[in-house]
Amino acid sequence: MTALETAAKIITQGGVVAFPTETVYGLGANALDPMAVARIFELKERPSFDPLIVHIADLEQLQVLTTSEDPRIGKLAEAFWPGPLTLVLPKTAQVPDIVTSGLPTVGIRMPDHPMALGLIRTSGCPLAAPSANKFGRLSPTRAAHVTRHLPEADYILDGGTTRVGLESTIVRLESDGFLILRPGGITREDLAAVLPESAKTLKAGNPEAPGMLDSHYSPSKPFYLYQPEVLSRIEPSRAGFISFRGEIPATFLQTRTLSPKGDLREYATKIFSALHELQESDVEVILAEPLPETGIGIAIMDRLRKAAHPWH
Repeated sequence: MTALETAAKIITQGGVVAFPTETVYGLGANALDPMAVARIFELKERPSFDPLIVHIADLEQLQVLTTSEDPRIGKLAEAFWPGPLTLVLPKTAQVPDIVTSGLPTVGIRMPDHPMALGLIRTSGCPLAAPSANKFGRLSPTRAAHVTRHLPEADYILDGGTTRVGLESTIVRLESDGFLILRPGGITREDLAAVLPESAKTLKAGNPEAPGMLDSHYSPSKPFYLYQPEVLSRIEPSRAGFISFRGEIPATFLQTRTLSPKGDLREYATKIFSALHELQESDVEVILAEPLPETGIGIAIMDRLRKAAHPWH
């Protein structure tokens, strides 16, 4: 039996499997089995008010998950699926309330990774799958991250390092266009080339989709976005510093330069791994240089601000 077949058998028996996508590693279970989904919440120590994304392998599975027949779904699917785009759509009665945290909508995406698609097809069911980590902590971009921080998973499929490195963009369709609930690998400009953007804005309250809380993606050590005044509050010789192009403002214990050529997409693929490495190292504090908030830089800064939130 192959690793994929073993993982699929565990899914069909109600287990949970960590698997790679193009964004980060997910912790998957049969999305139509409420008891299996409950194990995801238990293992991640995830609050019940934070909904999950459901992963599909073909458009036919949409009929099981959503009542919507909005023709704009097809336009977005043609442009971005498989890929890092999640659509929040009205759910069918077949989707358990535990998946959606009681909301009438469900987030759905088609991952762009052969192992993820193979697992969904071989399991014969859509997979509810948040990131394969403890709730609020660093997202895993390698199987080793899952092994270290979520060893309770029933099985871990190793598909190497993820290609995008940031979670999917989450979009809700409004009457006048798309509304971004969480920025990600698909940018606002990418979406606007297909559909108009809605004039509506997000309302405060419980999250409508994953990754909408103020605090998320955080390392276990104090983490700050770098500003010159931060150096007066820490000892650089005990700190780690994450640089964009290699401009280091002080002598730090450890440094990581993620894109000497200044490529934001390259940075995105490396940021979580760099945070994992520094978290496991002998540094006491981690700093990251702020980035230009253009294109995917918006999504990266969203993650960095949420990672830093608990420490401010």
